[in-house]
Amino acid sequence: MADNFTSVTYDDQYILMVNRLKKYFPIKGGMVSKTVGYVKAVDGVTFNLRRGTTMGLVGESGCGKTTTGRTILRLSGEKTGGQVLFNGQEVYDLSARELRKLRTKMQIIFQDPFSSLSPRLPVGEIIGEAVREHGLVPAAEFDDYIDHVMDQCGLQPFHKDRYPHEFSGGQRQRICIARALALNPEFVVCDEPVSALDVSIQAQIINLLKELQEQHKLTYLFISHDLSVVEHISDTVGVMYLGNLVEYGATDDIFSHPLHPYTEALFSAIPVPDPNAKMNRIVLQGSIPSPANPPAGCKFHTRCEKCMECCKTTAPEWKEIEPGHFCACHLYDDVRESNA
Repeated sequence: MADNFTSVTYDDQYILMVNRLKKYFPIKGGMVSKTVGYVKAVDGVTFNLRRGTTMGLVGESGCGKTTTGRTILRLSGEKTGGQVLFNGQEVYDLSARELRKLRTKMQIIFQDPFSSLSPRLPVGEIIGEAVREHGLVPAAEFDDYIDHVMDQCGLQPFHKDRYPHEFSGGQRQRICIARALALNPEFVVCDEPVSALDVSIQAQIINLLKELQEQHKLTYLFISHDLSVVEHISDTVGVMYLGNLVEYGATDDIFSHPLHPYTEALFSAIPVPDPNAKMNRIVLQGSIPSPANPPAGCKFHTRCEKCMECCKTTAPEWKEIEPGHFCACHLYDDVRESNA
């Protein structure tokens, strides 16, 4: 599927530049499995990620957060359109040999630590398998290197000979983090890394991720539906709805002054640790439309209390409302016109 867009120019302050990224999945039907439509899982996502920072990506289940992360890493086949620049390189223009070299610099921590670990391999082999495959350390230093990585992630050397089923959920997630860290990456996609853990263990894992970021100058794309966790760990936040980013900005700006009606509704659901506090909950009507058949105009207009006639027919433009604070909503059309 052709996609016409203006390529971005690489800026070395950003480790990752995503420009109108699209990922569609074909829908097959009929006797000969003909393509009858597309699920528009990611439909024009744009953002830049500075080195050594964390970007939180939030939204309801099914909005395309995980697919965005996997598409950036080139784990979901070919992209449908757009641009993904990692250190100035278009990820989808790399040959198999070049991509193999890049794999060590881009890693992912999966949501479910148990299903993402091989039950047939001991922990030491799980962490060290890719290290050996890429030849990152000499064979004589291999065991000491794995011990060092495990120690950084709160694991003991004797854990190397144990299997994933012998560990708790928090320990298994530490193994997943150690597996990613062992390759000395620059960029890590954290795909809801604490959603399957108890609250007390969540805090330990979040603190571990922050410590490792400071020590190794890591850059994170932190995908989550837990807004309190995102607020704690992120420097910038992107809010997704039905395959699109609807708002993006610094964490303090997003949480103190949300612009998009969808962002306001999400944040109104954050629990307040005060039994006497009055919650001004914004309840969205209806359910998320199908990404295979999204509504015309603004995709959120079917659930928005502030919907106008133009919202039903014209998709809003992605624009900078305040310095560093972007939003796609017709409520701010006058802002764009005054800045023109």
